[in-house]
Amino acid sequence: MLRLDIYMLRLLAKPLMVSLAIVMTALLLERVVRLFELLAERGGGTGMVFAMAANLVPHYLGLALPAAFCFSMLSVILRMCEENEMDALEGSGLSIQRIAMPFIGVGIALALISVALFGYIQPYSRYAFSAIKHALINSPWEAQIIPGTFIDTGNGMRLSALEVGPEGRKLDSVFVFQITPDENGEGTIETAITAKTGEMVAHKDAGRLVLSLNDGTTMPTSEDGSTTALDFGSLDISREYSANAPLFRPRGLSEREMTLNELWSEAAMPGPDDRRARLLSEFHARLVRGLSLIFLPLLAVPMGLSAKRTPRWESIALTGVIIIAYHQSIQLLEGFGDLQIITPGPAIWALGAAFGAFCSWLFFVTKGQGQGMPLRHIFKGFEFITHHVKRLLPKRFRTNSQAQNP
Repeated sequence: MLRLDIYMLRLLAKPLMVSLAIVMTALLLERVVRLFELLAERGGGTGMVFAMAANLVPHYLGLALPAAFCFSMLSVILRMCEENEMDALEGSGLSIQRIAMPFIGVGIALALISVALFGYIQPYSRYAFSAIKHALINSPWEAQIIPGTFIDTGNGMRLSALEVGPEGRKLDSVFVFQITPDENGEGTIETAITAKTGEMVAHKDAGRLVLSLNDGTTMPTSEDGSTTALDFGSLDISREYSANAPLFRPRGLSEREMTLNELWSEAAMPGPDDRRARLLSEFHARLVRGLSLIFLPLLAVPMGLSAKRTPRWESIALTGVIIIAYHQSIQLLEGFGDLQIITPGPAIWALGAAFGAFCSWLFFVTKGQGQGMPLRHIFKGFEFITHHVKRLLPKRFRTNSQAQNP
């Protein structure tokens, strides 16, 4: 039996690691691209982007873990059914419940990991991400200008240059767009400035950032739409400059940055009802999301056994719909709890209990590959719908479909 458990765990390990790697890479790459766009706009070192990406790992891991775990188990069960390994195990007298025991053990371990992720690691990583982003956005402008890229230098000024010197300060073919208050202080003036050359200098001691432009044209546009064009030989644009970025807010002002202990303690203290509702919604939703991984093996194993003689996409699609609907329902109840429409604790735990009861019923009703499989009726319904849809297609499409799926 120990060898069987080890074998099942080895079968599960590879698809689980591959699924997590693919999902995490896809999610992080998409976010890293946006972070590099922010870096190009604000300036700064690439290390800040990688630090922010590292702090996103716990968040995306919490999102990817349930789906990767469930689909990995489903893949293992489908493979064992196709290769008749499940027939051999059942023939030796093992029950489906005993065969799935290693998966249940992994589910319990991953549930504890998820609770730690949601409850204690994500709050700190989320705050660290926000703090680094704040430092990037509010740090004094000291980066090199990237040719052809608009840089936000603060105080309503954006700067771009077609050519930039090696040190990042000497500029050619400069374009500046600046928004400044009008003389009355009631409106704004939008000014477009072009210049042949320029230089950006940060005077830290004097607390000024100076852009010196040469041989250009300034075109201010007032609120009434009137525009004038003035040529200049040299023009200096300066603004206040601080070498120190403003301090970031303390952790815990947002309930998403609080640990489970902090959420519970804060909710027990006197305060506004809406604040207490948000704290309790966040607390119960995190716990239920994390503990739900315990029931995923009870869903994936019957799903894989019931889909033995059906296309894989049907079981994968149905599993995906169930998981997405469940997590969206938790999010919906959490939103209702935030708005004080419902009491969040009982409602969210009732949903978690219903999901657990449904998965447990499927798991214990399924006695084997040919016994007690209520999901087979759903897959037969898929087959019925697919068959009639194919009949509605033109004859030549039906012929091609049959040739591809003999």
